[in-house]
Amino acid sequence: MDIFSALAEPTRRNIVELLATSGQMSVSDICDKFPISHPAISQHLKVLRDTDVVSVEKRAQQRLYAINPLAVDELEVWITNIRKQWSDRLDRLDTLLQKEKHKQHLHK
Repeated sequence: MDIFSALAEPTRRNIVELLATSGQMSVSDICDKFPISHPAISQHLKVLRDTDVVSVEKRAQQRLYAINPLAVDELEVWITNIRKQWSDRLDRLDTLLQKEKHKQHLHK
């Protein structure tokens, strides 16, 4: 599974948003924020961990989860590339439309 598949699931996106606003959190603190079972949250965290969306730090008996900034960077690079491709495409369309408009003006 890749980062996009991991984030396609709403609960996992909500976990990432929670970590973004709250910072590092324990599993039990994360579970307290959701109306689903502890094992279900643990499965979601496993997917997020396996895809490197989150990192985990063991501290005594706790596992503390945090967003992996490299994963956020990967998403940002992808979005930036898509935005650039879209912008380039619109620029080419605009150029084409300007040429057509100029041609029509010349034929009048």
